[in-house]
Amino acid sequence: MKLTDFDYPLPPERIAQHPAEPRDSSRLLVLHRDTSQRDHRLFRELPEYLRPHDVLVLNQTRVIPARLHAVKAQTGGAVEILLLRQLDGEGRRWEALVGGKRVLTDTILKLTHDGKELIATVVGEEDGAKRIIEFSEPVHPFLNKLGEMPLPPYITAPLDDPERYQTVYARREGSAAAPTAGLHFTGDLLFKIQEMGVRLAYCTLHIGLDTFAPVKEENVADHKIHREYAELNPDNARIINEAKLAGGRIIPVGTTSARTLETAAIRSAAFGSEMNDPDSIQNTLNNLAENVCPWRPVIAIQEETDLFITPGHRFRAVDAMVTNFHLPKSTLVMMISALVGREKLLATYQEAIAMEYRFFSFGDAMLIV
Repeated sequence: MKLTDFDYPLPPERIAQHPAEPRDSSRLLVLHRDTSQRDHRLFRELPEYLRPHDVLVLNQTRVIPARLHAVKAQTGGAVEILLLRQLDGEGRRWEALVGGKRVLTDTILKLTHDGKELIATVVGEEDGAKRIIEFSEPVHPFLNKLGEMPLPPYITAPLDDPERYQTVYARREGSAAAPTAGLHFTGDLLFKIQEMGVRLAYCTLHIGLDTFAPVKEENVADHKIHREYAELNPDNARIINEAKLAGGRIIPVGTTSARTLETAAIRSAAFGSEMNDPDSIQNTLNNLAENVCPWRPVIAIQEETDLFITPGHRFRAVDAMVTNFHLPKSTLVMMISALVGREKLLATYQEAIAMEYRFFSFGDAMLIV
Protein backbone atom coordinates (compact mmCIF):
# COMPACT_ATOMS: atom_id res chain seq x y z
CA MET A 1 0.00 0.00 0.00
CA LYS A 2 1.26 3.43 -0.94
CA LEU A 3 0.78 6.56 1.14
CA THR A 4 -0.78 8.34 -1.82
CA ASP A 5 -3.60 5.79 -1.75
CA PHE A 6 -4.91 7.53 1.37
CA ASP A 7 -4.65 11.11 0.20
CA TYR A 8 -7.54 13.32 -0.80
CA PRO A 9 -7.95 17.05 -1.59
CA LEU A 10 -9.55 19.07 1.22
CA PRO A 11 -10.38 22.78 0.87
CA PRO A 12 -9.05 24.63 3.95
CA GLU A 13 -12.48 26.13 4.65
CA ARG A 14 -13.80 22.64 5.44
CA ILE A 15 -11.55 22.39 8.54
CA ALA A 16 -13.75 23.24 11.53
CA GLN A 17 -12.32 25.92 13.82
CA HIS A 18 -15.07 25.84 16.45
CA PRO A 19 -17.16 23.04 17.96
CA ALA A 20 -20.86 22.83 17.16
CA GLU A 21 -23.18 24.35 19.74
CA PRO A 22 -24.96 22.52 21.19
CA ARG A 23 -22.76 19.47 20.86
CA ASP A 24 -25.37 17.21 19.26
CA SER A 25 -26.32 19.77 16.59
CA SER A 26 -23.37 18.65 14.46
CA ARG A 27 -24.17 16.82 11.25
CA LEU A 28 -24.06 13.04 10.93
CA LEU A 29 -23.28 11.18 7.72
CA VAL A 30 -24.50 7.58 7.98
CA LEU A 31 -22.71 5.14 5.68
CA HIS A 32 -24.33 1.74 5.10
CA ARG A 33 -21.46 -0.54 4.14
CA ASP A 34 -23.59 -3.24 2.51
CA THR A 35 -25.39 -0.93 0.08
CA SER A 36 -23.09 2.15 0.04
CA GLN A 37 -26.19 4.23 0.86
CA ARG A 38 -25.43 7.50 2.63
CA ASP A 39 -27.90 9.27 4.89
CA HIS A 40 -27.45 12.89 5.90
CA ARG A 41 -28.75 13.56 9.39
CA LEU A 42 -28.02 15.43 12.62
CA PHE A 43 -26.04 13.81 15.41
CA ARG A 44 -28.96 14.00 17.81
CA GLU A 45 -30.74 11.55 15.46
CA LEU A 46 -28.13 8.86 16.13
CA PRO A 47 -30.56 6.82 18.31
CA GLU A 48 -32.64 6.04 15.20
CA TYR A 49 -29.78 3.81 14.02
CA LEU A 50 -29.25 2.01 17.33
CA ARG A 51 -31.02 -1.11 18.62
CA PRO A 52 -31.64 -2.64 22.05
CA HIS A 53 -28.67 -4.78 23.17
CA ASP A 54 -26.20 -2.70 21.16
CA VAL A 55 -23.29 -1.38 23.21
CA LEU A 56 -21.52 1.94 22.68
CA VAL A 57 -17.89 1.83 23.81
CA LEU A 58 -16.66 5.23 25.01
CA ASN A 59 -13.07 6.32 25.63
CA GLN A 60 -13.17 8.11 28.99
CA THR A 61 -9.70 9.67 28.70
CA ARG A 62 -9.43 13.33 29.66
CA VAL A 63 -7.13 15.85 27.98
CA ILE A 64 -4.57 17.43 30.30
CA PRO A 65 -3.28 21.03 29.90
CA ALA A 66 -0.17 19.53 28.34
CA ARG A 67 1.46 22.59 26.75
CA LEU A 68 4.01 24.12 29.16
CA HIS A 69 6.32 27.14 28.88
CA ALA A 70 9.78 26.91 30.41
CA VAL A 71 13.20 28.55 30.24
CA LYS A 72 16.67 27.05 30.20
CA ALA A 73 18.22 27.31 33.65
CA GLN A 74 21.61 28.38 32.25
CA THR A 75 20.70 30.81 29.48
CA GLY A 76 17.07 31.81 30.05
CA GLY A 77 16.19 30.72 26.51
CA ALA A 78 12.50 30.00 25.95
CA VAL A 79 11.41 26.38 25.60
CA GLU A 80 7.97 24.91 24.97
CA ILE A 81 7.15 21.45 26.36
CA LEU A 82 4.24 19.41 25.04
CA LEU A 83 3.63 16.39 27.27
CA LEU A 84 2.76 13.31 25.22
CA ARG A 85 2.90 10.26 27.45
CA GLN A 86 3.45 9.58 31.14
CA LEU A 87 6.19 7.00 31.64
CA ASP A 88 5.95 6.28 35.36
CA GLY A 89 3.33 5.93 38.05
CA GLU A 90 4.12 9.21 39.80
CA GLY A 91 3.84 11.63 36.90
CA ARG A 92 7.46 12.79 37.05
CA ARG A 93 8.81 11.13 33.92
CA TRP A 94 7.27 11.97 30.52
CA GLU A 95 7.77 11.63 26.81
CA ALA A 96 7.38 15.12 25.36
CA LEU A 97 7.81 17.26 22.27
CA VAL A 98 10.23 20.10 22.96
CA GLY A 99 10.44 23.34 21.03
CA GLY A 100 13.60 25.41 21.45
CA LYS A 101 17.24 25.56 20.38
CA ARG A 102 19.60 22.75 21.44
CA VAL A 103 17.46 21.20 24.13
CA LEU A 104 19.65 18.15 24.56
CA THR A 105 20.26 15.53 27.26
CA ASP A 106 21.08 17.06 30.67
CA THR A 107 19.48 20.40 29.77
CA ILE A 108 17.77 21.79 32.87
CA LEU A 109 14.52 23.69 32.42
CA LYS A 110 12.65 25.87 34.90
CA LEU A 111 8.91 26.48 35.12
CA THR A 112 7.56 29.04 37.56
CA HIS A 113 4.13 30.17 38.75
CA ASP A 114 3.27 32.40 41.72
CA GLY A 115 6.82 32.11 42.99
CA LYS A 116 6.74 28.29 42.89
CA GLU A 117 9.49 26.68 40.82
CA LEU A 118 9.37 23.32 39.06
CA ILE A 119 12.54 21.85 37.56
CA ALA A 120 12.52 19.62 34.46
CA THR A 121 15.62 17.78 33.25
CA VAL A 122 16.03 16.29 29.79
CA VAL A 123 17.19 12.73 30.46
CA GLY A 124 16.89 11.25 26.99
CA GLU A 125 16.53 12.06 23.30
CA GLU A 126 14.24 10.35 20.79
CA ASP A 127 13.37 10.97 17.15
CA GLY A 128 13.15 14.59 16.05
CA ALA A 129 11.95 16.91 18.80
CA LYS A 130 10.87 14.13 21.16
CA ARG A 131 12.59 14.05 24.52
CA ILE A 132 12.31 12.16 27.79
CA ILE A 133 11.83 14.67 30.60
CA GLU A 134 11.97 14.11 34.34
CA PHE A 135 10.37 16.67 36.64
CA SER A 136 11.60 17.40 40.15
CA GLU A 137 8.18 16.37 41.49
CA PRO A 138 4.91 15.01 40.03
CA VAL A 139 3.69 17.48 37.44
CA HIS A 140 -0.07 16.87 37.65
CA PRO A 141 -0.71 19.32 40.55
CA PHE A 142 0.92 22.09 38.48
CA LEU A 143 -0.87 21.55 35.19
CA ASN A 144 -4.01 23.59 35.81
CA LYS A 145 -1.86 26.61 36.65
CA LEU A 146 1.09 26.14 34.31
CA GLY A 147 -0.41 24.31 31.36
CA GLU A 148 -2.46 25.21 28.30
CA MET A 149 -4.89 23.04 26.32
CA PRO A 150 -2.93 21.53 23.39
CA LEU A 151 -5.29 22.03 20.44
CA PRO A 152 -4.23 20.40 17.14
CA PRO A 153 -2.16 22.68 14.89
CA TYR A 154 -4.91 22.98 12.27
CA ILE A 155 -7.16 24.74 14.82
CA THR A 156 -6.03 28.34 14.84
CA ALA A 157 -9.04 29.99 16.48
CA PRO A 158 -8.96 30.44 20.29
CA LEU A 159 -11.13 28.14 22.40
CA ASP A 160 -13.26 30.13 24.85
CA ASP A 161 -14.20 27.16 27.02
CA PRO A 162 -11.55 24.42 27.45
CA GLU A 163 -14.29 21.96 28.44
CA ARG A 164 -15.48 21.99 24.82
CA TYR A 165 -12.35 20.00 23.99
CA GLN A 166 -13.40 17.34 26.52
CA THR A 167 -16.12 14.74 26.18
CA VAL A 168 -18.94 14.94 28.72
CA TYR A 169 -17.82 11.55 30.05
CA ALA A 170 -14.08 12.34 30.32
CA ARG A 171 -12.77 10.93 33.63
CA ARG A 172 -9.19 9.63 33.34
CA GLU A 173 -6.54 12.32 32.86
CA GLY A 174 -3.68 11.53 30.51
CA SER A 175 -4.30 12.57 26.89
CA ALA A 176 -2.59 15.20 24.78
CA ALA A 177 -5.63 15.26 22.45
CA ALA A 178 -9.34 14.54 22.75
CA PRO A 179 -11.15 11.44 21.46
CA THR A 180 -13.05 13.75 19.15
CA ALA A 181 -15.81 11.40 17.99
CA GLY A 182 -17.17 11.64 21.54
CA LEU A 183 -17.41 15.44 21.51
CA HIS A 184 -20.86 15.23 19.86
CA PHE A 185 -22.57 13.53 22.81
CA THR A 186 -24.54 15.38 25.48
CA GLY A 187 -25.63 13.95 28.79
CA ASP A 188 -29.26 14.00 27.63
CA LEU A 189 -28.44 12.13 24.43
CA LEU A 190 -26.57 9.42 26.35
CA PHE A 191 -29.52 9.10 28.75
CA LYS A 192 -31.93 8.73 25.81
CA ILE A 193 -29.71 6.06 24.27
CA GLN A 194 -29.64 4.07 27.50
CA GLU A 195 -33.42 4.32 27.83
CA MET A 196 -33.65 2.48 24.49
CA GLY A 197 -31.86 -0.52 25.96
CA VAL A 198 -28.45 0.34 24.52
CA ARG A 199 -25.65 -0.28 26.99
CA LEU A 200 -22.61 1.92 27.57
CA ALA A 201 -19.15 0.51 28.21
CA TYR A 202 -16.00 2.49 28.92
CA CYS A 203 -12.37 2.03 28.01
CA THR A 204 -9.32 4.29 28.33
CA LEU A 205 -6.81 5.08 25.64
CA HIS A 206 -4.56 8.04 26.37
CA ILE A 207 -3.99 9.82 23.07
CA GLY A 208 -0.72 11.32 21.91
CA LEU A 209 -0.47 13.87 19.12
CA ASP A 210 1.02 11.20 16.84
CA THR A 211 -2.57 10.05 16.37
CA PHE A 212 -3.18 13.09 14.16
CA ALA A 213 0.20 13.20 12.41
CA PRO A 214 0.37 12.28 8.72
CA VAL A 215 2.42 9.24 7.80
CA LYS A 216 5.67 10.16 6.02
CA GLU A 217 6.87 6.81 4.64
CA GLU A 218 5.66 6.22 1.09
CA ASN A 219 5.32 2.49 1.82
CA VAL A 220 2.69 2.32 4.55
CA ALA A 221 4.16 -0.91 5.91
CA ASP A 222 7.34 0.99 6.83
CA HIS A 223 5.50 3.35 9.18
CA LYS A 224 6.29 2.87 12.86
CA ILE A 225 3.01 3.22 14.73
CA HIS A 226 2.87 5.20 17.94
CA ARG A 227 2.33 3.43 21.27
CA GLU A 228 -0.52 4.53 23.52
CA TYR A 229 -1.71 3.34 26.91
CA ALA A 230 -4.92 1.30 26.59
CA GLU A 231 -7.10 -0.13 29.33
CA LEU A 232 -10.31 -2.17 29.41
CA ASN A 233 -11.33 -3.43 32.82
CA PRO A 234 -13.10 -6.77 33.50
CA ASP A 235 -16.50 -5.20 34.20
CA ASN A 236 -16.58 -3.37 30.89
CA ALA A 237 -15.25 -6.39 29.01
CA ARG A 238 -18.17 -8.33 30.47
CA ILE A 239 -20.69 -5.67 29.37
CA ILE A 240 -19.34 -5.84 25.82
CA ASN A 241 -19.35 -9.62 25.62
CA GLU A 242 -22.82 -9.95 27.14
CA ALA A 243 -24.20 -7.41 24.65
CA LYS A 244 -22.77 -9.45 21.78
CA LEU A 245 -24.20 -12.64 23.23
CA ALA A 246 -27.62 -10.97 23.41
CA GLY A 247 -27.52 -10.17 19.70
CA GLY A 248 -26.31 -6.60 19.95
CA ARG A 249 -23.62 -4.81 17.99
CA ILE A 250 -20.35 -3.51 19.39
CA ILE A 251 -20.07 0.14 18.35
CA PRO A 252 -16.90 1.96 19.39
CA VAL A 253 -17.12 5.73 19.56
CA GLY A 254 -13.96 6.80 17.79
CA THR A 255 -10.85 5.13 16.44
CA THR A 256 -9.25 5.09 19.90
CA SER A 257 -12.06 2.95 21.33
CA ALA A 258 -11.84 0.71 18.26
CA ARG A 259 -8.10 0.31 18.69
CA THR A 260 -8.57 -0.64 22.34
CA LEU A 261 -11.27 -3.19 21.49
CA GLU A 262 -9.24 -4.77 18.71
CA THR A 263 -6.23 -5.04 21.01
CA ALA A 264 -8.40 -6.71 23.67
CA ALA A 265 -9.88 -9.12 21.13
CA ILE A 266 -6.46 -10.09 19.79
CA ARG A 267 -5.34 -10.80 23.35
CA SER A 268 -8.46 -12.94 23.77
CA ALA A 269 -7.61 -14.94 20.67
CA ALA A 270 -4.13 -15.58 22.04
CA PHE A 271 -5.11 -16.11 25.68
CA GLY A 272 -8.70 -17.37 25.60
CA SER A 273 -8.23 -19.11 28.94
CA GLU A 274 -7.82 -15.71 30.61
CA MET A 275 -11.34 -14.60 29.66
CA ASN A 276 -12.93 -12.39 32.31
CA ASP A 277 -16.44 -13.82 31.99
CA PRO A 278 -17.92 -16.90 33.67
CA ASP A 279 -16.97 -20.17 31.97
CA SER A 280 -20.40 -20.74 30.49
CA ILE A 281 -20.43 -17.36 28.75
CA GLN A 282 -16.85 -17.80 27.61
CA ASN A 283 -17.55 -21.14 25.98
CA THR A 284 -20.64 -19.82 24.23
CA LEU A 285 -18.83 -16.76 22.95
CA ASN A 286 -15.84 -18.76 21.76
CA ASN A 287 -18.12 -21.12 19.87
CA LEU A 288 -19.88 -18.14 18.31
CA ALA A 289 -16.56 -16.64 17.28
CA GLU A 290 -15.18 -19.86 15.82
CA ASN A 291 -18.26 -21.23 14.10
CA VAL A 292 -20.36 -18.26 13.01
CA CYS A 293 -18.18 -15.22 12.40
CA PRO A 294 -14.64 -13.92 12.95
CA TRP A 295 -15.75 -12.09 16.09
CA ARG A 296 -13.75 -12.69 19.26
CA PRO A 297 -14.71 -11.90 22.84
CA VAL A 298 -12.64 -9.21 24.50
CA ILE A 299 -10.62 -9.61 27.66
CA ALA A 300 -9.43 -7.04 30.16
CA ILE A 301 -6.19 -5.34 29.13
CA GLN A 302 -3.84 -2.77 30.62
CA GLU A 303 -0.94 -2.17 28.26
CA GLU A 304 0.84 0.01 25.73
CA THR A 305 -0.70 -0.88 22.39
CA ASP A 306 1.06 -0.46 19.07
CA LEU A 307 -1.69 -2.01 16.96
CA PHE A 308 -1.60 -0.53 13.44
CA ILE A 309 -4.89 -1.16 11.62
CA THR A 310 -4.68 -0.93 7.83
CA PRO A 311 -6.71 -2.44 4.97
CA GLY A 312 -6.59 -6.22 5.21
CA HIS A 313 -7.10 -6.16 8.99
CA ARG A 314 -9.84 -8.56 10.11
CA PHE A 315 -11.93 -6.76 12.70
CA ARG A 316 -12.69 -9.02 15.63
CA ALA A 317 -14.66 -6.76 17.98
CA VAL A 318 -16.12 -3.94 15.90
CA ASP A 319 -19.51 -4.15 14.18
CA ALA A 320 -20.10 -0.45 13.50
CA MET A 321 -18.39 2.80 14.44
CA VAL A 322 -18.99 6.45 15.28
CA THR A 323 -16.12 8.55 13.99
CA ASN A 324 -15.15 11.95 12.60
CA PHE A 325 -13.65 12.93 9.22
CA HIS A 326 -9.89 12.42 9.41
CA LEU A 327 -6.72 13.95 8.00
CA PRO A 328 -5.39 12.86 4.61
CA LYS A 329 -2.58 10.29 4.77
CA SER A 330 -3.21 9.63 8.47
CA THR A 331 -3.29 6.31 10.28
CA LEU A 332 -6.93 7.10 11.10
CA VAL A 333 -7.94 7.23 7.44
CA MET A 334 -6.15 3.90 7.02
CA MET A 335 -8.09 2.37 9.91
CA ILE A 336 -11.47 3.53 8.58
CA SER A 337 -10.46 2.27 5.12
CA ALA A 338 -9.89 -1.14 6.69
CA LEU A 339 -13.47 -1.12 7.97
CA VAL A 340 -15.21 0.44 4.96
CA GLY A 341 -12.94 -0.08 1.97
CA ARG A 342 -10.59 2.60 0.72
CA GLU A 343 -12.45 3.57 -2.44
CA LYS A 344 -15.80 3.66 -0.69
CA LEU A 345 -14.40 5.83 2.10
CA LEU A 346 -12.75 8.33 -0.24
CA ALA A 347 -15.96 8.58 -2.30
CA THR A 348 -17.87 9.25 0.91
CA TYR A 349 -15.38 11.94 1.90
CA GLN A 350 -15.77 13.62 -1.50
CA GLU A 351 -19.53 13.70 -1.06
CA ALA A 352 -19.10 15.14 2.44
CA ILE A 353 -16.83 17.88 1.07
CA ALA A 354 -19.33 18.69 -1.68
CA MET A 355 -22.11 18.93 0.92
CA GLU A 356 -19.96 21.18 3.12
CA TYR A 357 -19.49 18.91 6.09
CA ARG A 358 -16.99 20.14 8.66
CA PHE A 359 -13.78 18.10 9.03
CA PHE A 360 -11.32 17.06 11.74
CA SER A 361 -11.47 17.47 15.53
CA PHE A 362 -14.30 20.03 15.82
CA GLY A 363 -16.01 18.78 12.67
CA ASP A 364 -19.05 16.66 11.95
CA ALA A 365 -19.45 12.92 12.49
CA MET A 366 -19.89 9.68 10.59
CA LEU A 367 -21.78 6.57 11.63
CA ILE A 368 -20.58 3.46 9.81
CA VAL A 369 -23.09 0.57 9.96
